[in-house]
Amino acid sequence: MLLKRCKVVISQNIDQINLDIVKNCELSGIDPKNVTLIGASKSQSVEKIQEAHLAGLNHFGENYLQEAEEKIQILDERITWHFIGSLQSRKAKRISEIFDWVHTVDNIKVARKLNDCRPELKGPLNVCIQLNIDSEKTKSGLYEESLENLIEQTLELKKIKIRGLMVIPKPRETEEEQIKVFRKVSLINATLIEKGFEFDTLSMGMTTDYAAAIQEGATMIRVGTGIFGKRK
Repeated sequence: MLLKRCKVVISQNIDQINLDIVKNCELSGIDPKNVTLIGASKSQSVEKIQEAHLAGLNHFGENYLQEAEEKIQILDERITWHFIGSLQSRKAKRISEIFDWVHTVDNIKVARKLNDCRPELKGPLNVCIQLNIDSEKTKSGLYEESLENLIEQTLELKKIKIRGLMVIPKPRETEEEQIKVFRKVSLINATLIEKGFEFDTLSMGMTTDYAAAIQEGATMIRVGTGIFGKRK
């Protein structure tokens, strides 16, 4: 009975988030097809990920290499895997080999290692540069003034493709405040595109703020609790 109830809840949660995506896209004149829902599946069981996949979710984000490696070996090969955790240089080789996307690049050393270790047969690794939008000293990511320099350094790397920016803003108390910070990110992204960088991805928005993120142009949202419930 518990397993059946879990199936229903996950499916219903995904349906509700997809409805929210459509609603918030309508508010800003965005095509909902341009927004990808990523299930943030850290600490979730293989069974729960399978249920989400059966409910139509094809993108999953993992934070830890060892945990993800086991899941990737077991689960449907049609799943697209995103690495969304803090990225350590010593683990970059294996991450580059098994993931489809990496959202948390913030230095050239890691970018080069991802590039050098990417298997030719898998094609270029999709990469987002992590922006520390609130300039938090305890959080990973580049400050705005350092973005362009790193992006330019990656242009010579042919086995990774910089797709855009990723952010994890600090919590805001109101949706208006959330919209304000996401709008700032969107403007930074637009400026980089105007300078000639071929970006098509804004990875921003999680369970508590994805509505505001979508309104300000997010193309990928990373939702964990909203799909799977609170972690134990």
